[in-house]
Amino acid sequence: MHRKFIALVVSTAIAVTGVSASQARAADAKDILGGLAAIAILGAAIHQYDKKKERRRQQEEHVSRNPIHPYPIPQPEPKTHGYPKPRPLPKDIAGYSLPSQCLREAEGYRGAGPVLGARCLSRYYKYSESLPEQCKVAYWNGERTRSAYEPNCLRKYGYKVAYNY
Repeated sequence: MHRKFIALVVSTAIAVTGVSASQARAADAKDILGGLAAIAILGAAIHQYDKKKERRRQQEEHVSRNPIHPYPIPQPEPKTHGYPKPRPLPKDIAGYSLPSQCLREAEGYRGAGPVLGARCLSRYYKYSESLPEQCKVAYWNGERTRSAYEPNCLRKYGYKVAYNY
């Protein structure tokens, strides 16, 4: 910023000194003030250009950071609409309640017997891996072999079908 301004002043001074002394005497105060005003305007323009350039550089260098709060930010309470959430059943009890949506009549298993679909249980029952293998049955449905669980066998092991699941 300063170098350009100084260079402008020096170049103007060199140009002015080249003028002969006779011409300098002939110039009146208006001409001198006009020249000084032109130099001042050029200096102000250069200064504004440098200011804009500096602002752009600072914006490029700026890195925004999330503020670090010395206290926890208050979070809104979840809306419960006045009803308390039901507590989950204890694991030892919930582990034995099977979803009723998996109970179906299977064509091809003892005529049309009730079974609990293995794929349905794996989707909707969290503990499907712990079901007893002795209760797993395979049956032909006319197209392919399906696997399911026998409800009566599962009942012997303490499982029950929860109809309000």
